[in-house]
Amino acid sequence: MSETAPSVDPRRWKALIFIALAQLMVVLDSTIVNIALPSAQKALDISDANRQWVITAYALAFGGLLLFGGRLADLWGRRRTFLIGLVGFALASALGGAAADEAMLLGARALQGVFGALLAPSALSLLAVTFTEARERAKAFGIFGAIAGGGAALGLLLGGVLTEYLDWRWTFFVNIPIAVIAAAGAVLVVREPAEGRNRSRLDVPGVVLASLGLVSLVYAFTRAESDGWLAGVTLGLFAAAAVLLLAFVLVESKVASPLLPLRVVAERNRAGVYASLGLAVIGMFGLFLFLTYYLQIVKGYTPVATGLAFLPMVAGMITGSTQIGARLMTRVRPRLLMAPGFALAALGMVVLSQIDLDTSYPALILPGFVLMGLGMGTAFMPAMSLATHGVQPRDAGVASAMVNTSQQVGGAIGTALLNTIAASATTAYATAHAAGARSADLLKLQSMVHGYASAIWWAVGILALAAVIAFTLVNTGRPDAGSPSASSDGGASADAEDGAQIPVMVH
Repeated sequence: MSETAPSVDPRRWKALIFIALAQLMVVLDSTIVNIALPSAQKALDISDANRQWVITAYALAFGGLLLFGGRLADLWGRRRTFLIGLVGFALASALGGAAADEAMLLGARALQGVFGALLAPSALSLLAVTFTEARERAKAFGIFGAIAGGGAALGLLLGGVLTEYLDWRWTFFVNIPIAVIAAAGAVLVVREPAEGRNRSRLDVPGVVLASLGLVSLVYAFTRAESDGWLAGVTLGLFAAAAVLLLAFVLVESKVASPLLPLRVVAERNRAGVYASLGLAVIGMFGLFLFLTYYLQIVKGYTPVATGLAFLPMVAGMITGSTQIGARLMTRVRPRLLMAPGFALAALGMVVLSQIDLDTSYPALILPGFVLMGLGMGTAFMPAMSLATHGVQPRDAGVASAMVNTSQQVGGAIGTALLNTIAASATTAYATAHAAGARSADLLKLQSMVHGYASAIWWAVGILALAAVIAFTLVNTGRPDAGSPSASSDGGASADAEDGAQIPVMVH
């Protein structure tokens, strides 16, 4: 080893522990707050229309700034960006835990997303430059993926335990010791080779246009709930988003060092992956939000029981990914796993759309969760293998970041869109049935369940569309039979990036 790589870092395996710990914190935060949200909403008197922003503010800031964060890591240095991200995330978490009102909580969540967007890409690229030998790199990313992948399940359980036995605020405070340990370890053992820097200029117009365009798009969905789809403000925001994102595309086609080189998204298979995964996450994020409220408010589950109730979905994802997707992806074309996987997840949502006031968890909710998890896991595995399909080595990082971006923005749009649909359906049902209601409390619960079911049906359609896009656009052969260029001049890097993406999807 020393003959071929004399500059190998002897502390690389210790560095992996602290890098993975930081990634665990970011993944943890995408699910831990979901379980605590009903308690936080009650404590801070957050309206039903605004509660989604506790989730959306994080996902939008994270997704909107991921490409920017990746470029900053290249320019500033990955280790420095990693440390800034850790310290900032810890401070934002402290602010969220101490939140005295709705505005303070939403601001803290947005700040967590901003620093998470610095942390996630710098962690991935630190691993890539720390582990230079292909076999070691694959092992390191496998360990990194397993640790970070467990963050989703841990977040659901930990969110329940902290909320029930301590206070919802501890779902924020728990990040502080994790960040302190990871930062201390990073200072002591994480090193970054100087030659890894990218000295090209930062695409400032691209950053501004992309971020403002994505914020306008998600905000348009949220205003639709309060003002209506055809209201002037709603239509104006949608128009602004279209103009800003179109301007972003034009700028990226002209500048010398674009934030997102258009060649990355123009290739048919990668475009199919980004679009289908983004749509799939739109359906998933909304479902997490609705079923958290359904289980706690309608069914009366404790926060811990709610966390446990979601675990079969996570288990289904892990099983679908490792036992179905991973075993079959070298034998069949990716689209023959992706399209059926999304379709199976849609079937699971059809089952979950049948929820009622007295629905049995074992008879209906559990099978729905398992079907959805198996389907998503089966689809995600080959999709991730195509995330950097055929890209040049210099584009592997941005292609990988683009998958993260499509997921986070999809999650933000999904939460906003499906919450809007659910709220509208709830109001319409309550108005239509007010005259014959036996009890106001009963009517409120019935209206709530009707709203959730209506939104889940929309999610079914969105997942079906993801299946159609995957089957139509993804036309490459088996991943092991990829293009020579991909395997010869970026294989190790691409494989490492692919492996690292898997945990992001679990949440």
